[in-house]
Amino acid sequence: MSYLLQDTSFWAFIGLLAFFAILWRFGIHKVLATNLDARANTIRNELDEARRLREEAQEMLAKYERQQRDAANEAEEIVKKAKLDAEFIRQNARKELADRIERRTALAEQRIAQAEAQAAKDVKALAAEIAVEAAAKLLSDKLTKTQRNALVKDAAGQLAERLN
Repeated sequence: MSYLLQDTSFWAFIGLLAFFAILWRFGIHKVLATNLDARANTIRNELDEARRLREEAQEMLAKYERQQRDAANEAEEIVKKAKLDAEFIRQNARKELADRIERRTALAEQRIAQAEAQAAKDVKALAAEIAVEAAAKLLSDKLTKTQRNALVKDAAGQLAERLN
């Protein structure tokens, strides 16, 4: 055993044991355990916070995805409604245009009929004037004054009968 007392490794080992004994005596192991436990608790809390933040982020992502789907659906509904409204407006415009054309055609036909009636009336009046002038000329050329007076009296009598 004497060779152990002369071995420097043995004395280094004894010094190491003495160092650990001093540390143990001052309670360093408790301080280290407390520090390690505190560090472990800090890490655990950080992990819990990270999990909580991750869950919140997933919830927010799901919420925004729902909102995006809802917005896309709403946009589709708006487009469908706009298409339906445009078709309705187009059909109403066609109907209104057809009605306007029909009214204008009827008005034009009415004006044409009025113009035709007026033209026929004017032609009849002109024909009557020409006939009267021709008859007057014939009567004045062929009839004597007494015959003319008799015709005028006869016509006046017929006129009185027709007016009554």
